[in-house]
Amino acid sequence: RFTSDSCVVVSDEQVSTSLGDETVILGMGDGVYYGLDAVGARVWSLLATPQRVSALVSAITREFDVLSADCERDVLALLDDLAERRLIREVAAEGDAALS
Repeated sequence: RFTSDSCVVVSDEQVSTSLGDETVILGMGDGVYYGLDAVGARVWSLLATPQRVSALVSAITREFDVLSADCERDVLALLDDLAERRLIREVAAEGDAALS
């Protein structure tokens, strides 16, 4: 389970494309397509490079009309769902001590 300090990035086990303000992702492991709405698509685009969850929440809170607490809850739920499908993965944040 992710926390606000977790650092996540898209995995190599997917391909994705934008369709208007939505994103469609093909999970290579299960061959299933997943769709993200405009907010989810923005989170996905930010995950092209490793991002702390706290930075994702800050960006989405600034760009969309959402309270920070609600945003954090929803972003964490989305990230957990994406991780369960192996579409994203946790990485060590730049500047963090190497994971041992």
